[in-house]
Amino acid sequence: MKRAVFTMFILAFITNLGFAEMHGGTQGTETKQKGHLQDMKEEKEMMTPEKLNESMKEMTQQMSEMMQKMTGKMKDMSSDKMKMMSKMMQDMSVQMHEMSLAMGKGTATKHKMKIMQDQMMHMQKRMAEMEGKK
Repeated sequence: MKRAVFTMFILAFITNLGFAEMHGGTQGTETKQKGHLQDMKEEKEMMTPEKLNESMKEMTQQMSEMMQKMTGKMKDMSSDKMKMMSKMMQDMSVQMHEMSLAMGKGTATKHKMKIMQDQMMHMQKRMAEMEGKK
């Protein structure tokens, strides 16, 4: 879902940019192009193997902590909380799959790693919200 929204946003942005350029709205275009090229460079810039390893260890530790919290919460859980927990586990599974793909390749872009770290932070926030709704 998040990827679909992101993709639609990118397509809308590109369409609007193209429309503006066709209709003379090119003031500051050179600056925008330089910024866009910098963004593209950052999206393709690869992490060093050491940094990738460090990031993966950190995310694996975070995932482990979340699983430990979930294990403790599974006693006497209502069906609503069980559904929330199920969704959290599905999201964690997707995250672990993405992490394993990056680890299998032995490489990842800085952009991709930032996305994975942002997803992990989002899951941690949801876990904290679930803990608050005892």
